[in-house]
This record gives sequence, structure tokens and C-alpha cells, in this order.
Amino acid sequence: MKTHAQAVVIGGGLVGCSILYHLAKLGWRDVVLLERDELTSGSTWHAAANIHGLHDNNNVTRIQHYTMNLYKELEKETGQGCGVFQAGSLYLAQTEAREHQLRLQEAKARYYGLNFYEIDKDRAKELHPLAQFDDIRCIMYEPDGGNVDPSGVTYAYAAGARAMGATIERFCPVIGTEPQPDGSWIVRTEKGDIHTQWVVNAAGLWGREVAALAGITLPLQPTEHQYFVTEAIPEVAALGRRLPSIADRDGEYYFRQEGNGLLIGAYEKDMKFWAENGTPLDFAHDLFPDDLDRIMENVIRATERVPVAATAGVKRVINGPMIWSPDSSALWGPVPELRNYFVCGGIIPGFSQSGGLGLLAAQWMIEGEPQNDMFAWDLARFGDWADKTFTKARVQDQYTHRFAIHFPNEERSAGRPARVRPAYEMQQQMGAVFGMNCGWEHPLWFADQPGVSETVGFTRQNWWEPVGREARMLREQVGVIDISNFANYEIKGPGAHDWLDRLVANRVPTVEGRSCLTPLIGVRGGIAGDFTITMTGEDAYMMVGSGMAERYHQRFFNMVDLPEGTTCEVATNRIAGYNVAGPRAREMLQRLTNADLSNAGFPFMRSATIEVAGVACLAIRVSFTGDLGCELHCAEGDQVRLYTALIAAAREVGGGPVGSRALGSLRIEKGYGSWGREYSPEYWPQEVGLDRLIKADKDFLNKAAWLKIKDYPVREVLSVFEIEAVHGADASGGEPIFTPDGRPAGRVTSGAYGYSVGKSLAIGFVNPAVAQPGDVLEVFILGKPHRAVLLAEPPFDPAGARLRG
Repeated sequence: MKTHAQAVVIGGGLVGCSILYHLAKLGWRDVVLLERDELTSGSTWHAAANIHGLHDNNNVTRIQHYTMNLYKELEKETGQGCGVFQAGSLYLAQTEAREHQLRLQEAKARYYGLNFYEIDKDRAKELHPLAQFDDIRCIMYEPDGGNVDPSGVTYAYAAGARAMGATIERFCPVIGTEPQPDGSWIVRTEKGDIHTQWVVNAAGLWGREVAALAGITLPLQPTEHQYFVTEAIPEVAALGRRLPSIADRDGEYYFRQEGNGLLIGAYEKDMKFWAENGTPLDFAHDLFPDDLDRIMENVIRATERVPVAATAGVKRVINGPMIWSPDSSALWGPVPELRNYFVCGGIIPGFSQSGGLGLLAAQWMIEGEPQNDMFAWDLARFGDWADKTFTKARVQDQYTHRFAIHFPNEERSAGRPARVRPAYEMQQQMGAVFGMNCGWEHPLWFADQPGVSETVGFTRQNWWEPVGREARMLREQVGVIDISNFANYEIKGPGAHDWLDRLVANRVPTVEGRSCLTPLIGVRGGIAGDFTITMTGEDAYMMVGSGMAERYHQRFFNMVDLPEGTTCEVATNRIAGYNVAGPRAREMLQRLTNADLSNAGFPFMRSATIEVAGVACLAIRVSFTGDLGCELHCAEGDQVRLYTALIAAAREVGGGPVGSRALGSLRIEKGYGSWGREYSPEYWPQEVGLDRLIKADKDFLNKAAWLKIKDYPVREVLSVFEIEAVHGADASGGEPIFTPDGRPAGRVTSGAYGYSVGKSLAIGFVNPAVAQPGDVLEVFILGKPHRAVLLAEPPFDPAGARLRG
């Protein structure tokens, strides 16, 4: 067995073999895959292996499309059959909400050039004469949908990898993974040890156990999942062709042909966990006892759709394990706290995503960053707060609602609260409706009384009017926004300035009380983050960034060595914060402090340590609302005391508490981007307007990558759109934008109603070769064209007079 390798992939299932194949394809030929049993053991071999191209997340759609196209190329390349059946897929909508979802996906498919379109019931009946569609509102057809052979695909990846020089060792359990001082690893097996630069944990059902060898815990939990195959059905056999699959997600089942019978699967409400305390090491090509009674309600609905299935005998029942993350998306990426340790686990629609998972994983290891922003999959979205209790609760919710629509702005309650601040109960009594950000509960909006839950849907919901009151209150008087879910870092020591200056692209302040806004540049030259950095004292700085990216950004911080005697500490757990903003913000705060808050004494982008209502605060003259205001950061133990004083003072001048939902509306009115939506490594600084903050006369992380792309013609430009919201819905993000004659023009990244300007607005990217300011476009909200105008400037205070006043 080999003793050295560029990468060792642990796990010989679908995804492990895909990663091995793509590592070799991108040029790493000295790579090894270790499988404890036979290839496809665990979950791969018994999967239903359906494939589809569309997803609510645009980048997931891209990689699913790549995966579906890859399988036929693999067959040609390797000679190994993948068992590709693409008889098409029918997507059914029984409800108005599902129709909205499908129509939006149809518009996205048109934008990306994918084959997905509406058909009428007569055409659906021609395609699937054994099904009835009387109760269906809308039917979409994906001609490329279908299924593959799970073992065939896995062996094709393996054959392709071997042909390029990769090595596969079967029946070779990993018994240890030991980090080395230089960032490499020793992988210990019963057949010997391998010294490798990268470890890839693609161990599937055993992902938790393999992670434990490296001292890490992954938020994963297996469940049972069942489907069955019927005996041959004469009506199916008589057709002489393959039937399209049926995705009736309102009915909570899936349906496709298998031989001359039918395969029916379901995600039942009476779900069942498995291996809660660890996956048995002797489990391989095993199944659980049949338990069809658990899915019988779903099956009855399926047989009502295709009546011939009701009298067919059951040929084979598959009741096997699947392993889930808390949000059912992949748990994927390098572990920020370790060097060169990559995880790829919790894969549910693996046969639709395996190629993309493998390609982007290989890019990340070899090139330093994937080509697409895949934060939706990044394991850094979870931290230690995603413990076993949280994970089980969320997995149960995800499994039992597998086919439920994930509505815009929806906040599911399972497993919450995971993390709360001292002001949580006080905010509850004030009527706060909470969301979750990086585990933290934070107020989304304030109802008239405690205990109100928000409704969900594609159209305006019960929070729309209260959020409007909050937004208008702040613009007209003053509002207090809890920003304790922002990430906080304290950098201290003699090398604090030099370290920060080598990390970020703007010039870091050298005078106490000065602040700067700065981008962080990604490996390919894009925007990896945006921060506010404040010099708080001699050799001391505070940096504020996106809360959900706290763990993600640790990877970039680790790329720049800290000087001896200098520390960078995550301080989010012990610091709370408020944004006080609005035209009366200065007047209100001046009642609570003796500090000089005049524009001359406390100008824009300055900071000071002051007392507010007797609480020591770091005050920073900046506001994400685009209005006059400042951020106040205090010790978490002082949060309730400070909040009580701020709310009382705000109410004295006609203001009050404001939630993050209103903050989203306010920042869109101002045209401000947000990390994870408008700012990501996919977008160049000059495309999002942050190039003005980059200082080319200094060194910073990934400067060479930025220099390479800084003079390239922009591909897209971050822009603001005014929309005619004629169907009672606003854009939320992801909607495609077309010209009136049907040419793709761009896509929405964020949307909201601008309450203080009285307009439905969106921020998004537009191709400057297709549209310019003043042009009329069409934004496909609810999958329907809505007239939109590309604005030349943000509708609220474009000159920034209020912010600096």
C-alpha cells in the first residue's frame, strides 16, 4: 500500500469516489481512497438514485445540472455503465404556493438555459397515461429528469479515478488520523500508515466516527428511510417505453418506474432515528426490517395518483439508513479549526449533486477556493451550539417536512432556542418574533403582544405591516436595533495593526478612535467578507463582521500568521450590541450620556468609549440603516440595563425597538450589500462597489489574485431596482431578471418593500451589456413578470447626507 499521498479520501461511497475522481481530473494523481468494506457500502448501494436539475438555491441548481450531464460523459470515458434513465420528471402543484414555487423554478431554468417548462394536463397524460391529474393546478416537465444505477455511477467514478492514477484500497478501515506540525496528516490503517497533505472525510454513515478520530464533532444524525418496488404491472409493461417520474411534493411521496413495476418512496411523519450513539462498525450492505405501515398514508396518496399501483404486489422493500445535517444540506468544506481536513457528509440528494460536490471539493483543495459560493453547504454555518439535541430536533423537522416548501424569510422553530442573550426574555415580553442567526435568537420584528407567530408564504405575510411601522418609525424618529448577532473580534498585542493590515484590503487605522470599512479578498480575488475595524487603544482593535460567517472567516484569519504576543479572539459570546439610528438618534442618546455626540465631536466613522446610562460602551459612528446613528457595543452582562435605558429614551422621542426584518428593508433602500447575498467570493470588488476601499499601495491577503482581476471588464454590476409589485409580493432573493423581449439580464439577491420611500425594491446583479440605469426590465416574482426599473442610484439619501449629518 502507498505510504505517501497528496490526499487520502476516507469512504468509498458515491461522494468519496466522486471526490477522488475530480482530484485526479484536476491534476492530483497521487491520491488514495480508503474503504472499510466494499465500495458503495452504507447508504449508496440502496439509494433510489433519482436525479433532477432544479433547486431553490441557484448555485445548487448549477452543480446539479453539471452532475446530470456528467454521468453520460463518465460512461463514455470509462466504459462503465451508469444506468442512466432520463424519461423525464413531472412536477405537480396541488396548491397555489407550490404553483408559485414551480413557476419561479421555471423562470430560473429559462435564465440558466435549463430544460424545465410547463405542460398542460393532456400532455402530461400522454407522457404518463397511468396517472390522473384532475386535482392538479400546474404541471412542470423536466425532460432530463430520471434516475441512475447507484452502484454503476460509483464504480464509474472509481474506474475513471484509477485510470488517471488514483489508488483505491478496499477492506482497509481507518483507525487513526493524526495531524502533523506542518499541516499534513498521518492516516493510520490496519494495512499501514499514509502520510498525506489532505484528509477527506467522506465516510457517510461513519462520518461522525471518522471525525472523532481527529477530535471533532459533526452535527449529523442517521434516520431510517423506506421505499418499495412493486411486482411487474401489466399496464406498465404494455406501454413499451419508460414512464416519467412523478414528484408530487404536496402529496409527500415520489414515484418512478423500476423495471416493469413502480418504485414508491415517502418521507413520513412517523420518522425513526437510527444509530443515535454511533454507527455500528460492522454495518455494510445491511437493511432494517420492513415497516411499511409507517409510510402507508403517503402510499395511499401515491396510489390515488397512479391507481394501477393499488393492486400491485410488493416485490422488494428497501428500509435503509440516511445521514442528515440539521438543515438537510451537505456538511461540506475544510474544518476551520484544523489544517487540511475536508469534510463531505450529510448528503441527501446525492445522485443529483455528487459530481458538483466532487468538483468543487477538488477545486477547494487544489486551487484554494471553489468557483461557486456554496455557503449553503459550508460546514462553517454550524458551530458548537449545534449540539446533539439541536441536531436531532432539526433532523426530525427536516425529514418530516422534506417536501414542504421553504418559504422566503421562513424561520422554523425546531431545536430552538440554541443560544440566547440576557435580553431574550425582555424582548419576548415586548412582543419580539425571533429568528436564528448562527444559533443566536434575535428579534425579527415586534408584534403588538407577546406570543405572536409569523405566517409564511410567497406573498406579504402578517409581519409586513408591523415591519413597515418599525421602518417608518426609525426613518422619522429613532429606532433601536439589537445587533448582538453580529460577529465581534478583539485583536490585541504589539503586532495587532500589522496583522490586520496584512489581512484586509483597506488601510487599518493607526489613531485611536478611528474606524474603517474594509473588504476581505478571497483566493480568486472576490469578496470574502466585509468588516468594520476600530482602533480601541494602543495595540488594540475591535473588528465587527457578519455573524453567520464567524466560523467561515476563521479560515482566512488562519492564512495570515499572528505575530508573537498578538492575539485575535472571537468575542461574540461576551459582547452585545445595539444600533441606534434615525434623525433623532443624537438627541435621544445625548439624554443618556455626557459625551459630546455633536457632528464635530463625534463625526462619521469615528469611535469612542463612552458611558450610556451608566454602561460602558464602545460607540462607533456607523449605521447599516444608512441613517444618522451609531453602534453601541457593551459587555453582555450589561445588555439588559443598556437596552432598558435605550428603549425608554427612544419612546420619549417617538421611537422604539426595531427588528432585523426592518433593517433589511432600510439597507435595501440605501443600496447596501450584505455578506452572503451581495458579497461573496464569486463577486469581484469592482462589481459590488467595494474596489474604492482597496489600497493598492499596501500588501494584503490575496492581493495578487485581486491584481489579476481588478482591470477585467465587469461581468455584472450590483444595482437597485424599483418593482411594480402587482401580485401582493415583493422580491426576496433568487428571482431571475429578463429584458422585456426575454433576454436574461440578471438576478435578484435581496428584496423588500421600501416603506419610507413607498416602493417595492430589490438589489441584484445586472449585465451592463444588456441593461443600463433607466431601462425597464422584468423581475419574475412568483414566477410571473413584474415590471421593474433599473435605478441610477439608491432611492433613499443617495448622497449620504443623513448618515453623515
